[in-house]
Amino acid sequence: MNPSRRTVLAAGGLLAGGAVWAMTPSTSSAAIASPTDGWRRTTFTYSMQKPWNLDLSDRYSNSGGVHRMWVYSTDEPMSEGSSTDPRTEMRWKQEYTSGQHMWDADVYLPSGTNGATFAQILRVIHPEGTPATDFMLNAYSADGGTVRAYDRTVLKTNAYDTWFNVKLEHNASSGTVKVYFDDRLVLTTADRGPATRHFKNGVYHHGSGRAEARFRNITYWTR
Repeated sequence: MNPSRRTVLAAGGLLAGGAVWAMTPSTSSAAIASPTDGWRRTTFTYSMQKPWNLDLSDRYSNSGGVHRMWVYSTDEPMSEGSSTDPRTEMRWKQEYTSGQHMWDADVYLPSGTNGATFAQILRVIHPEGTPATDFMLNAYSADGGTVRAYDRTVLKTNAYDTWFNVKLEHNASSGTVKVYFDDRLVLTTADRGPATRHFKNGVYHHGSGRAEARFRNITYWTR
């Protein structure tokens, strides 16, 4: 099951049982030369998810190495009869339960995208009563485009209409998630406990109107 993310967003700061989920934004001003030092580039595959009643080309394009995905709040979910929000997403097929994994891409969020998840770690198999996601990055319209961890911690403002690099690192063995923007650590937090998970990127739209995200130089790293 993949429940509506509106519920997930509202509970973004809670673990199963009501415990507080701590997120620690980085206060360091020192840029990290390369978060991928010691990592190896790894091949990856993916499938595309889109409104069930539309052709993929109605909500996705790939030109010059730029993957462009968009969706409207009035669109259908990915399967007929589903209660989930509309989306156009790349669903990575590499599933893992342990080890260190990193999603890496340049991201572009056009003006107006509000209330959409553009990158996440999805817990595709997880114990009953635990959350469906380990982490989500969401775009909102405040302050020239705001990126938040779920709907809470602000990680970036003035994010609209400019390319910036995002690295989402998950140490599934230690239960740690780290977020880097332009190779600067901006957040360290805990995942939601043991699960089988995978990466996703695109637009999973919890807001109103039109949402879009673009991606280039998408890379998978492991170690």
